[in-house]
Amino acid sequence: MPARQQPSVDSATVAKNFINQYGKAKFKRFIKLLKEGASGEQIAEEYGVSRERVRQWKNAFGNVVQSYDVNPDITKIAGIK
Repeated sequence: MPARQQPSVDSATVAKNFINQYGKAKFKRFIKLLKEGASGEQIAEEYGVSRERVRQWKNAFGNVVQSYDVNPDITKIAGIK
């Protein structure tokens, strides 16, 4: 896994700035949208910002985690539980 770049501003500062500009309810909504997998385009449109700004916020607030769900029939064939 590649080394993660250190942000120039810490996450808490970015979060506080976000809340100061948009409010706590919009911050909670943003986090919810991220957890639901909303696209950067959808979020950008809702918040009136660029997709790049959304990407920067996403990087500041957490990590994108992807997983691969193997079909149960394939795990049986492979002999994996």
